[in-house]
Amino acid sequence: MKKIFLVATGVLLGSLAHAQVQKGIWRAEVFNKGGALPFGLQIEPAGAANTFNVWAINGKERLKMDASTLKGDSLHIPMELFDAELVGKVAGNQMTGVYKKKRGKAVLTLPFRAEFGKEYRFAPQPKPTSWNIAGKYAATFKQADGKTSEAVGLFEQKGSRVSASFLTPTGDYRFLDGDIVGDSLFLSAYDGSHLFVFKARLEKDKISGDYFSGLSGHASFVSVKDEKAALPDEKSLTFLKPGFDKVSFSFPDAQSGKKVTLDDPRFKGKVVILQIMGSWCPNCMDETNFLVPWYKKNAKRGVEILGLSYERSDDFAVAAPKIKRMVDRFQIPYPVVLAGAADQTASATLPMLNRIMGYPTTIYIDKTGKVREIHTGFSGPGTGKYYDQYVEDFNRLMDKLLAE
Repeated sequence: MKKIFLVATGVLLGSLAHAQVQKGIWRAEVFNKGGALPFGLQIEPAGAANTFNVWAINGKERLKMDASTLKGDSLHIPMELFDAELVGKVAGNQMTGVYKKKRGKAVLTLPFRAEFGKEYRFAPQPKPTSWNIAGKYAATFKQADGKTSEAVGLFEQKGSRVSASFLTPTGDYRFLDGDIVGDSLFLSAYDGSHLFVFKARLEKDKISGDYFSGLSGHASFVSVKDEKAALPDEKSLTFLKPGFDKVSFSFPDAQSGKKVTLDDPRFKGKVVILQIMGSWCPNCMDETNFLVPWYKKNAKRGVEILGLSYERSDDFAVAAPKIKRMVDRFQIPYPVVLAGAADQTASATLPMLNRIMGYPTTIYIDKTGKVREIHTGFSGPGTGKYYDQYVEDFNRLMDKLLAE
């Protein structure tokens, strides 16, 4: 009887022991409507026991996930900003589990797996290709209901490996990474919020196929090579209605709950940047990564930034903790207020604007309180020279406003 007890105890202790997580590069896949969506994971031990630092790898980007924890035999890799998490049962060089996405009270899942030591994207053994698809493309996306939207495709190529992004009037598709296999192109991206898979056919100066997003999104797309491809002027999409030259509001600070207005002493007589954003928005994350260090360097010049956050819920008790996570993650040194719910129209909270077309939208205000420019969207680092041009234009405008 004693021997049986000891054996049973050993089995129990073994079941409670933590699995061993290999440190280094893992090739991960989430499976959505488009099939396998590959991306890289870099996993390294953190300071505390059974905790890890994890980065999602998409082309040139290494995006850090939130603190990851090994619980029993499963590794939990959260991205709390986007209410998302990867959970994988670890068994040697393999992980199997689910991608989890919260939507309100529901938790939606997709299959997930990863293998240690693999670094390829789609092609395990890339082969030379005669295709050269590098360049700019005029792209049209078509939804199942027939609605279309325009974009500009940006493609870079090295051998059969391709990195890409799509510019849209409201932002970009961040870092897409993939391979040319025969006469097909495959691209993917994962950042906790974006789950993108592109499967396309290659023809002379043309790329067309299917685009799968999130848990079940799908659209067809056609891209035609066009070095002159362009989008509508991002400075013309959102504007003040006739009779207005200023914006005004009173929104609660997400930290203190105290009402914040542009009449507060902090903003009087200064150049002010209003960052219309949301904690759920990956392009807003990219803009914040640019604005935070810029503000720290330039605040003494007489400029302030105020974040107007539109969340999935306008309930302060629900939204404020999400904004706080964003503030903490990016170490945002300027105030962020809860402006409303993301599905509200602009007229509901900022009635002097014609509309808020997309997130982020940035409003530039001069020292007298007048709106001087409104910029829709943000061209992030994944867009290469378009990001560089944005930074140049931003600095030129700020130098001008600060010199007045």
